[in-house]
Amino acid sequence: MEPYLLIAPFFLVFALVGVFPLLYSGFVSLYDWDLLDGPTRFVGLGNYAALLSDAQFGRALANTLSILAMTTVPQVVIAVLLAALLDTRLRAPTAWRVGVLLPCAMGVAAVGVVFANLFGPTFGFVNAVLQHLGLTPVDWQSNRFASHLAIATMVNWRWTGYNALIVLAALQAIPRELHEAATVDGAGPVRRFTAITLPLLRPTLVFVVVTSTIGGLQLFTEPKLLDPLPGTNGGATHQFQTANLYLYQSAFDNQSLGYASAIACTLTLLVALVAVANHVLTRHLAGPTR
Repeated sequence: MEPYLLIAPFFLVFALVGVFPLLYSGFVSLYDWDLLDGPTRFVGLGNYAALLSDAQFGRALANTLSILAMTTVPQVVIAVLLAALLDTRLRAPTAWRVGVLLPCAMGVAAVGVVFANLFGPTFGFVNAVLQHLGLTPVDWQSNRFASHLAIATMVNWRWTGYNALIVLAALQAIPRELHEAATVDGAGPVRRFTAITLPLLRPTLVFVVVTSTIGGLQLFTEPKLLDPLPGTNGGATHQFQTANLYLYQSAFDNQSLGYASAIACTLTLLVALVAVANHVLTRHLAGPTR
């Protein structure tokens, strides 16, 4: 009985702040629910049907997936390379690891404000460098691809070091005897990495990919702070509006909590599906564990 009492607080808190909001959001999504007046009428799956024909939601979802592709793949690749570098015999290894983790310690709002100024269309540092190199300045807010790239740069700068330290911990847990035996057999560094390191990193890579994907699908602060115009929620033409920004707009600007809850439930399902797909894909790429 005592073990159940010890773990009960976790499950109680999880049910209160995790399960209940999710179930309640599903309940609200079945109603035409006004932010101030509350539920007005039962619509069943009407909000979900409206989502299927909502062009703005489709665009917001496409923006989210575009930014996700620019963040998850580079984060994982650079994190593995950084971890391999930090696993070598560097001087002052603790200082290097702290330096890699420092961006994660910064508040996301501060990162958003700094990078919004770096990517400013007129006086931004990035455009100043481009002009110095003889290149044409980029309107980072108005151009759809450029705005996605700017947001992805913020996310990658902040979270790549965190993922690198997770991969580093997994690297250091691999028995050195395996690498020594492979070296004796004549395997080079690349062969040892692909045949030993990468397969043994499979559980960690699955974790990093899934958490990066979940974070990418929940993007809100970075695109919100990149927007120079108040109240536009992702650009004047919604060129970098993410699904979470559209959820915010539906709930608080349009005051339609039922529709916003339908968006939230749809995103939850999408996160689950992408997590499963990432898990299967990562297992396939990493290969079977020996």
